[in-house]
Amino acid sequence: MVDLKLFIVGGNSPTAKDLIEILRERRIRFQAPPDKQIDPNDEVSIAKLITEAAPSQLVNLADFISTNHSALRRAETMEDRCYQINARLPTVLSEVCNHLNIPIIHLSNAYVFDGSKKLGYNENDEFNPLGVYGLASEQGERAVRQHNTHVVIRSGWLFGKKKKGLIKSWIRSAKRNMGQVTVSSRRLSPTYTGHIAQAILAVIQQVDCGANVWGNYHYSGLETKREREFVEQVIKYAANHDELIYKLLDSIEIVEQDVHAPEIFNSTLSSKKIFDTFGIKQKSWHGDLKEVIKSLYEGVYRVSKSPAENESTKSDVA
Repeated sequence: MVDLKLFIVGGNSPTAKDLIEILRERRIRFQAPPDKQIDPNDEVSIAKLITEAAPSQLVNLADFISTNHSALRRAETMEDRCYQINARLPTVLSEVCNHLNIPIIHLSNAYVFDGSKKLGYNENDEFNPLGVYGLASEQGERAVRQHNTHVVIRSGWLFGKKKKGLIKSWIRSAKRNMGQVTVSSRRLSPTYTGHIAQAILAVIQQVDCGANVWGNYHYSGLETKREREFVEQVIKYAANHDELIYKLLDSIEIVEQDVHAPEIFNSTLSSKKIFDTFGIKQKSWHGDLKEVIKSLYEGVYRVSKSPAENESTKSDVA
């Protein structure tokens, strides 16, 4: 891979940060301009940046809800901005890549579907997005597929050391409400950002070797869960570091609420095609969830401390 050089768009996203960390470890060349330099309305500037970088592949990881899942609902009132990032930007990037004859790897999501399917979604299922975010993502995907040398990867529900806001929210809720946490009655495919980053790199490497692998793929963690089941795991792992959560274990109550659009009931994905094509195996997320939760408390909060010490110590999930 002497000639492999990547141009990464959306370098501030959690997945991009994990990918960049791997690229640095493996000494793979890349360029990841600050997000503010990538204006979807300035196609000329984007084309100039990519042309000057002269990459062998472009990887688009920009996404409206990349850092905060609450942005899914915010997209309904920030429609223009969501379309700029998830639809307009992929369109511009695809056009530039097509002109320069550069393959494009594009990260998408399960919200292009309506969530009504009982089994995990596969790559051939029909689009039917329920909200602005899904509609914009669908439009972005369609634009990318206009470029012959493209790979679209839809990921499962993402969490990681740089994407842990919802995990923190669940723990805080349990502590503030004496063990009660409210969740949606949805099904999801938890996926560690470091694992999707590894999968993206594996695809990049095979594209670099000249493999004819263009098309759509799904990648998610090994085990699907109801949101309530995932939260139960979060609370269980948090109890190893948080004395108050430990004391609340016997009184934890997970309250499920009906799913309302733009959220979807089922966002689980089948990852068979990506394994059959690239040999990319799904990975368990449990160990990484433990590490993400540990990182919330590391150096700040320990079970071994006395209650008085804990009360005087600020915690990231207090």
